[in-house]
Amino acid sequence: MAISAVHLEADAFLVCMNHALSTEKEEVMGLCLGEVEAEAGRVVHVHSVIILRRSDKRKDRVEISPEQLSAASTEAERLAELTGKPLLRVVGWYHSHPHITVWPSHVDVRTQAMYQMMDQGFVGLIFSCFIEDKNTKTGRVLYTCFQSTQAQKGAEYERVEVPVHVVPRDSVGKACLESAVELPRILCQEEQDAYRKIHNLSHLDPITKIHNGSVFTKNLCSQMSAVSGPLLQWLEDRLEQNKQNIAELELEKERLQLELANM
Repeated sequence: MAISAVHLEADAFLVCMNHALSTEKEEVMGLCLGEVEAEAGRVVHVHSVIILRRSDKRKDRVEISPEQLSAASTEAERLAELTGKPLLRVVGWYHSHPHITVWPSHVDVRTQAMYQMMDQGFVGLIFSCFIEDKNTKTGRVLYTCFQSTQAQKGAEYERVEVPVHVVPRDSVGKACLESAVELPRILCQEEQDAYRKIHNLSHLDPITKIHNGSVFTKNLCSQMSAVSGPLLQWLEDRLEQNKQNIAELELEKERLQLELANM
């Protein structure tokens, strides 16, 4: 039975957006953790996401290894026990489409079909970013959710669009907060892996090695500016907001205690 809708919690949506906007040169990817509601038309509830580290950066393709899928399942089991949600599991995947359409490619559709062979409730999310509205000349981000189905003719698959709703939240869940904080570290590790891979080549001359080192440093600085800086500012703003909420709750507590004493 096909999935009728996806409810994506706002904090998980925020992590996906931050990850998608972290680079406009290559696609990025991650896995969605949540629950599938069997009743009410099979609705997928996405509570958090896991950001995946790329072993190979490509501008038009992402791949999730079996080891990453297994590790995500283990993490889902840990979170299920921690949050008291026994049905929590890996329910989907997401990836970015920088500078291109939000619709899944034929490779995406085939990949989605492969996942659905293991789990019929598995869904795919795509975030199209770094695109410009032709009328307003302003940047925008589009997102969609899809599944795959066998085409009526031939052995190919075709996409089936699934309605996706972003569900507001008053707070940021612990799992999503951990994923958001993990993003700069994962991006840094990817840059280090790419640099070491090139740097260890025996035929490189000293000038080329110096150039590669400079590019590596430049990329890390760009990440600090585009990812780490805004993330730190967001965390500081959240902290200030939480302090304000605590102060308001303390005043409300004092008012209620005073009313109780006068009764």
